Amino acid sequence: MQIVLLLVGKTTSPNIKSEFDEFVKRLGHYVPFSIELIPASKNIKKPEQQKQRESTEILKKIKPEDFVILLDERGKNLSSVAFAQYLEKLQLQSRKRVIFVIGGAFGVSPEIFQRANMEMALSEMTFSHQMVRLFFVEQLYRAYTIINKESYHH
Repeated sequence: MQIVLLLVGKTTSPNIKSEFDEFVKRLGHYVPFSIELIPASKNIKKPEQQKQRESTEILKKIKPEDFVILLDERGKNLSSVAFAQYLEKLQLQSRKRVIFVIGGAFGVSPEIFQRANMEMALSEMTFSHQMVRLFFVEQLYRAYTIINKESYHH
């Protein structure tokens, strides 16, 4: 199973980027993992137009056979162990590509919600998109250490 993280906009904080890159590197030990960056829309005055343009670009990156999980604060909350179990289930279903989507500053369009196979929350709290990236890759790494019965998760 290949995991793809679709992100809108660059990670600008050097500290977050450094930690993010470290977890991405660690993930390579467990699963084929890649990041696809969608440029944030610039010079658009209306948030709804920005959201629509970014969502259109996200949809271009998704294939019909992909399993898509949208990270959204209103999505399903899973514990770290439940997330690991869910990933195992996807592997057993022989999913070729699982795509996790983190939208831009204004979120994603209804078309992304319709395309998503699942909506998942990292928390009921709202975090900056920069922090969500780091939290997500850490949780993905944690899930694989749980699956492999390693000591990272206590």
